[in-house]
Amino acid sequence: ILIADDEEGIRESLNLILGEEYELVFAKDGEETVARLRREPFELVLLDIKMPKMDGLEVLKRIKGNGVSTPVLVLTAYQSVELAKEAIKLGALDYLPKPFDRDHLLSAVRGVLARR
Repeated sequence: ILIADDEEGIRESLNLILGEEYELVFAKDGEETVARLRREPFELVLLDIKMPKMDGLEVLKRIKGNGVSTPVLVLTAYQSVELAKEAIKLGALDYLPKPFDRDHLLSAVRGVLARR
């Protein structure tokens, strides 16, 4: 799972919740996210909307425009729900509001991976 989020605390939280069950790779900004997706395949991307260098919407446009079929779940703060809905129009499967509930996060990740 590629986790793209510029906030260290969020990356640490996701590592605590998902790290025992899944292999995680982290990206700190949009450019790094796109570069990693070009270099290696992932089963899932957890993508923050608000990131430096390139926001999550632009990342989605680029990866979907390049034919990358990796499923994407968007992570967003409450104030960004409209942006999350835009991300779904661009190809994200769903969004998870921050702060996220542990069980809801696990359920969403397991659901996406089970469908693959």
